[in-house]
Amino acid sequence: MATSLAPKLNLRGGFNFFSYNRGFDKDGVAYKGQLHLRSGELHLDWYPFAHGFHLSPGLLVYNGNGATANASVPANGTFTLGGTDYLSDPKNPITGKGKLDFVKVAPTFLFGFGNLVPRSRHFSVNFDLGVVFQGSARTTLNLSGNACHPDGTNCVNAATDPTVQSRVQSEQGKVNNTLSPFKYYPVVSLGFGYKF
Repeated sequence: MATSLAPKLNLRGGFNFFSYNRGFDKDGVAYKGQLHLRSGELHLDWYPFAHGFHLSPGLLVYNGNGATANASVPANGTFTLGGTDYLSDPKNPITGKGKLDFVKVAPTFLFGFGNLVPRSRHFSVNFDLGVVFQGSARTTLNLSGNACHPDGTNCVNAATDPTVQSRVQSEQGKVNNTLSPFKYYPVVSLGFGYKF
């Protein structure tokens, strides 16, 4: 949606949503994950040459981009955390939940061509390229169940044992480092408009 504020200035808002499910295995842990791309945005479209080219600073007023996952290791299955091997206790196997998200409000900058509020016609096309400055990823992984030495001895509660928790922190750090390029989230947008 867009409205004209001045001859060379529009206010534009919108929302985006997309979900994708995927299962994968990593270091002996099976994950059932869901990617969520959900956001609400506001942009100020400035037309410096009074034609279709525009510069559009803006804001993601709600950044719901991220992912969730359920994790599990079968009984007697081996898995690795922070470079250390463990065995999933057959009496109390490892399960868990993971979450990845970003800050909820983030600045944006777009540029493109087109005007969703045309002066003399009803239909319009708008194209944008740009970036969302959403900052670093925030990853959490919470495990429950018992983690044992690979030979099945010395089982500990994965949720409370300090050694296991330090390995979990190491894994979270690796994921955050891998996702560091996504501090800058690219935007490509093609829109069609109708003026009432």
